[in-house]
Amino acid sequence: MPWSTSFVDPIILPDGRKLRTLKDAADYITKLPEKESDLPEWQTAIEVLMLCSRGGDPMLARIGVMKALNRHVGRRGLRI
Repeated sequence: MPWSTSFVDPIILPDGRKLRTLKDAADYITKLPEKESDLPEWQTAIEVLMLCSRGGDPMLARIGVMKALNRHVGRRGLRI
């Protein structure tokens, strides 16, 4: 799948910006500080993005990025 592939629903970042494509998500992750991008949640998001760029379902990449963004949120929406 090309990096220009759009997510069905954009990923809304905490600052209100939106990640609309696989490339947007990849660009966002590559701009994270190394300490943050080295976290397991972001490493998983990177792996899923790479998988999607080779033909996987973009929904998997969206889920991976959302999980990394919300890693501090508990099951009931409470910050851990």
